[in-house]
Amino acid sequence: MSPRKNGKWLVKASHLDTEKSAAVREISEKLGLCRPTAQLLYNRGCESVETASDFLMKKTEQLHDPFLMKDMEKAGRHILETAEKGKKIVIYGDYDVDGVTSVSILYMYLESMGANVGYYIPSRLGEGYGMSETSLKKLASEGCGLIITVDTGITSFEEAGIIGELGMELIVTDHHECHNELPHAFAVVNPKQPDCPYPFKELAGVGVVYKLISALEMLRFPGDGMYECIKRVSDKYIDLVAIGTVADVMPLRDENRLIVERGLRIIENSPRVSLKALLSAATGETKTPQKRKITSGFIGYTVAPRINAAGRIRSASIAVDLFLSEDEARASELAHELCEINKQRQIEENKIIEQAFEKIDAEHDFENDPVIVLSDESWHHGIIGIVASRITEKYSRPCILISFDDVGDGSGETEESDTDIGKGSGRSIKGMNLVDALTHCGDLLIKYGGHELAAGLSIERGRLREFKQRINDYARGCFDSAQPVAAVEAECELVPEDVTMTQAAELYKLEPYGVSNPVPVFVMFDMTVSSVTSVGGGKHTKLILSRGSLVVTAMYFRRTPAELDIFEKDSVDVMFNLDINEYHPEAKCVQFVVKDLRLSEKAREYEEAERRLYADINEGKFNPQSVTSEEAATIVPARRDFVAVYKLIEKELHRRDQEPGKDSEGSTFSIRTLSKLLENAGCPMRYVKLKYIIRSFQELNILSIDETEPETETYRFKYVYVKNKADLDKSNILRRLKALFNRNY
Repeated sequence: MSPRKNGKWLVKASHLDTEKSAAVREISEKLGLCRPTAQLLYNRGCESVETASDFLMKKTEQLHDPFLMKDMEKAGRHILETAEKGKKIVIYGDYDVDGVTSVSILYMYLESMGANVGYYIPSRLGEGYGMSETSLKKLASEGCGLIITVDTGITSFEEAGIIGELGMELIVTDHHECHNELPHAFAVVNPKQPDCPYPFKELAGVGVVYKLISALEMLRFPGDGMYECIKRVSDKYIDLVAIGTVADVMPLRDENRLIVERGLRIIENSPRVSLKALLSAATGETKTPQKRKITSGFIGYTVAPRINAAGRIRSASIAVDLFLSEDEARASELAHELCEINKQRQIEENKIIEQAFEKIDAEHDFENDPVIVLSDESWHHGIIGIVASRITEKYSRPCILISFDDVGDGSGETEESDTDIGKGSGRSIKGMNLVDALTHCGDLLIKYGGHELAAGLSIERGRLREFKQRINDYARGCFDSAQPVAAVEAECELVPEDVTMTQAAELYKLEPYGVSNPVPVFVMFDMTVSSVTSVGGGKHTKLILSRGSLVVTAMYFRRTPAELDIFEKDSVDVMFNLDINEYHPEAKCVQFVVKDLRLSEKAREYEEAERRLYADINEGKFNPQSVTSEEAATIVPARRDFVAVYKLIEKELHRRDQEPGKDSEGSTFSIRTLSKLLENAGCPMRYVKLKYIIRSFQELNILSIDETEPETETYRFKYVYVKNKADLDKSNILRRLKALFNRNY
């Protein structure tokens, strides 16, 4: 009966609201849509049939003139002049998906027009983010005349000066937040420049490069018109632009919505050789990959991680080489290599996650510090960003992980110094702009940059303590308390009749999903749990839920049954994505992908009433004369109740001791878990009685019992050798309880 650790739940529209809304009803009827789909459109600002139709047909979005972007024409003309003179152009990119796709499409375009072009992506481990003096000297020695940055460069102030000193020129294309000054370059193309008139500011780095290529095409073929030039560029490159845009979590509105929609359809219907090989390797299909529905979710969770893995733990050039390859055999070889690298990344990620969780338990002050800041010498620089995301997801608070280079001398000992450089990666939640927070601490950092919810940094070890203090001071001004809670929001409530294949299939009409057009989250109340099983090697949970005639499978990823503390016959509320399980194409079915789960209101009220009763009895606020003898017997434990609980715990301890790799630290159970185990054993027992039994066991030292998580009332039980039979009459707790009820037990 533990108080469950749920975030705040918000529901935009109840089922009754949807039924009563005339606008929703009209959209549904006129466009032939299920009522929940009409509600989703309404939630997105489509309050009439016309605006809803425009949203579905993408009539209101348009591609803007690339020359509206500051310095675009200047940059384009100079690139063409440099190419015509035969000077070497080097594309300098980032090692993530956005950077890899940016490098790939610009390289392919410049090569197609005969330019002398190369590319350079720094090693994440050896060089880190952005340009370095060493790499620039290397490029100069190789005869580079012009460096074009993609997805990086907007904060490269010193490096820009070095480029000039080395006799090279610089054009910056980027989409990250600009500081007060800009690097000294021939041209700076970034829609986020304060004086840039470009109407859409949320392009990915690859989106900015896409606009640059479109501008180059228009300059080369001025008589063809803007849209004809853009169409040619789109036909060749927009699939990779879509992948980079989705992977960098850009808002899918305005131009981005058109880019991703068009790109996904090309990947789905006629993928380039490299993507066909990657799809085949990622899905395990050894023959021609089956045609599948390509969604932004598939890109984000299946394609992007494999591209990202190369730059995280090996070399991003492997991914670039894949995209540049037109040979099927070579593409297949590189695609499988990316998948193997991704497996290595997953292993390393899981190791770091376990270590980070241990550090959080040991080090983090949840009462006072809103931001989790951790550091370690052994963590892989390329993995900590993913782990930071997982921690932010689990604890609903910003997280920054910092990895210092192992400075050991080979003897196994490390020699720490205040001047050691740590590279960090952070994730945030709504309410705290991470770049603004880092700017507040800017004098403590070597460099930093990124977006509102994700950023990177470099810092000296000696400044870490002050950084942790200062960023938490800043964060306290962003949140109402030291314990920020990320709200979980559902777009609308569903009832059993809404859960159909037709409704699930209709959701594809609102694609592509992403920031500003999120995957719809629904809620259904008062569902009954029919079964709870662990899957995926114990990492995930599969539930069978029912309500009325509806019986549905619900998958809760990255949560174990023990963490959920939910059992058969429980009544629960569920927040979920509505999905179509296509694992067996001949037997497709609707399933829930759970986002959050909690006991239903009635169940929560019952458990809260039990906790209040227990508190009232202890505080002397309870009148024992208000209950009958039968009711009192459900509160005051008899000897047979102690025996039943002891035998159950003894049985569970023995069973768990037999599990492989089990140590001697005892076993943990929430009081809710014990209650359910007793019920399943035919000995149902209410919370109050069970609580008093546990306290009496502690008092008499019948078992070693430590409360490990007071918030969830979770205890660790261990055997205690007792020579003689326990005398329950020696329990002061039990004597006081019996005296209160004045009964002869």
